Amino acid sequence: MKQILALIVLLLVAGGLVFYSQWRPQRLTVSGFVEAHDVRIGSRIGGRVKEVNTEEGKDVKKDDALVVLERYDLDERRGEAQSQLAARQADWDRLEHGFRPEEIAEAQARRDQLAARVARLQAGPRAQEIAIARDRLKSAEAQRAQSAPQLRRKKELVDRGQVTASELEEAMQKDIDAAALVEIRKQELSLAVEGTRKEEIEEAKAQLAEADAVLKLRQTGFRAEDKEAAKAAVAAAQAALGVIDKQIKELTITAPTDGVIESLDLRPGDLVTANAPVLSLRDMRSKWVRAYVPEGHLDQSSIGRNVKVTLDSFPGRTFEGEITYVSPQAEFTPRNVQTIEERSKQVFRIKVTLKDEKNELRPGMIGDVWLGK
Repeated sequence: MKQILALIVLLLVAGGLVFYSQWRPQRLTVSGFVEAHDVRIGSRIGGRVKEVNTEEGKDVKKDDALVVLERYDLDERRGEAQSQLAARQADWDRLEHGFRPEEIAEAQARRDQLAARVARLQAGPRAQEIAIARDRLKSAEAQRAQSAPQLRRKKELVDRGQVTASELEEAMQKDIDAAALVEIRKQELSLAVEGTRKEEIEEAKAQLAEADAVLKLRQTGFRAEDKEAAKAAVAAAQAALGVIDKQIKELTITAPTDGVIESLDLRPGDLVTANAPVLSLRDMRSKWVRAYVPEGHLDQSSIGRNVKVTLDSFPGRTFEGEITYVSPQAEFTPRNVQTIEERSKQVFRIKVTLKDEKNELRPGMIGDVWLGK
């Protein structure tokens, strides 16, 4: 009886073991390669290579100068742009600060001078000026009254031979000059009595109005539109200088991040094309394993899950990893299989980001990702 009971217990244990082995969750392992980002570096302007300061396989730090291109005419263009900016800035400063006090005082003096002239023309000659003109006319007439009798006597004496011809000519010239002076004095008296002409007053008024406008302009400064135009010209000159500065900066190709030079085939004197990569830098800050999970085990590959990773290069060691990407669309392995019988081979691509504080891992290493519950 005891033997039968022992046999039954043995059978139950064996059956349980078989059941557990058939139904317990299997821990899945998927394989892949360690990968890292490759950054292709170049310059936005082309040129001839002047210096190559690195080589393949060399570790570089962020902002290290890797390749330097020839400057050519960029320095001259920058000097020209600086001169243009200085000229535009000077024009803007002139408009912004307005006229100098000396220029305003000059316009004020000119305006006051013309205002006084208008007032003088409108008032006309003074009584004293008319009296002076009459006295000058009387003086001229007196001189003529003396020169005419003297001329007559000279003519009489010439006939008698007591006066030479030259003396007669001198007397005739004095008489002519005296007569002309009388006519001038008459005209001066006539103008003084008549007063200033209307046309002269209007001309003086127009000149005064122009001087008033110039004075107002210098007092109020320049128009807002002129200032805005000058300000825009300064901004345009600054932008042009900034473009050249960026071009000069692009002559030095620097490392955008820490990494290792993956590929480089340049020598001084080589020509490089604008906007084309000239070297490849492998970014070692972030490394991951790309693997493929069967559809039936997709529940073990959720984003954010921590997993263990083992690498052939480090036997007996385990690295920490985190699933950071799961493809939203399934793939076939191989990709060209589209039959119903091969549906079991449908997989999802995952990305397991590795924790590598000591920077020991290298792209291309073979690794296994341990999934499961």
